[in-house]
This record gives sequence, C-alpha cells and structure tokens, in this order.
Amino acid sequence: MDFARFVRKLVDETYPNAVKVVLVLDNLNTHGVASLYEAFPPEEARRIAEKLEIHYTPKHGSWLNIAELELSALKAGCLDRRIPDIVTMLKEVEAWTTERNNRFCKVDWHFTVGEAREKLRRL
Repeated sequence: MDFARFVRKLVDETYPNAVKVVLVLDNLNTHGVASLYEAFPPEEARRIAEKLEIHYTPKHGSWLNIAELELSALKAGCLDRRIPDIVTMLKEVEAWTTERNNRFCKVDWHFTVGEAREKLRRL
C-alpha cells in the first residue's frame, strides 16, 4: 500500500505534467504494477500504471552495494541528525560531498572483469 500511494503521489502531485515517470526499482515483491491494483480500483491503477516506465535493477547486482555503501556513508556522516529545512539539507549534503570528493574516497572493489564474465556467462 505504501508503495502504491507513493507512486500515485509521484504521478499526480510531483510530476503531474509528465508524459512518463521513469522508475528504477529493485526487485522487492511490492515494487510492481500489481501493487497498484491491490491498492486502488482497476481504473485508477491502470491510469497510474500507464504513466510509468519501470526498470528493475539486476537481481544479483553486487555493484549496487557500492551505491548502498555510499548512501550509508552519507547518512552516517551528514544526515545523522534532524535537519530543519530542505535548503539547509542541500547545503549540508553539498559540503559533505565536496569534502568526500576532495579526500578522493574510494570503494575497494574486488570484482574483476574476468569474474564478471564468468558470472554473467549464461546471459
């Protein structure tokens, strides 16, 4: 229900003039058009679904862990407290990002091209 309500808000309030709203989602069982049909009458679910273009991340996308690590670092280093307004939050995130980039923070990635080819061979 939460996902369906969130998507309806995206379509109706955040991007009401968009021809399509593009979503990149993980493969959680609630992240699909079926959730809309469970939450809303069929006409409403279809209206919302027709405005969506959904792309799913790979089921075994270990590279997503890097994004999750970075978001975790952002939360711990910058968003670990109540921030009073969006302007302050944007300034804080920008400062955190600049400082992190200036330190050349990296992820120690161990997955090689050969390992990727082996893992994805069947595809």
